[in-house]
Amino acid sequence: VELVESGGGVVHPGGSLRLSCAASGNFDDIIQMSWYRQAPGKEREFVADIVSGDAARYADSVMGRFTVSRNYTKNTSLLQMNSLEPADTAAYLCHVLVKFPNHARQNVWGRGTQVTVSS
Repeated sequence: VELVESGGGVVHPGGSLRLSCAASGNFDDIIQMSWYRQAPGKEREFVADIVSGDAARYADSVMGRFTVSRNYTKNTSLLQMNSLEPADTAAYLCHVLVKFPNHARQNVWGRGTQVTVSS
């Protein structure tokens, strides 16, 4: 299973970015697609996710500013980030929980894409 993230960059406070995550591999289903972030010297923290059949969930710190979506056909997820703040600066990582035809499950992490919010 491979995850490829893209869309990171440098923006001014108040700006926007859209991150993309694409999953590929011999899995049967993606049970959950999530976004996390990790800033230097800090622990990895949950940002947003969509569990199959359920509504999106967000960290309180990004509620109302970020929007997560999934394309179930293409196995992709988008994270639209608006009104970015310097505190949003971090490496953003995509995470999936996949199920294989033999019913085994696997957690997979992407390598991350850097988001820097600076004036």
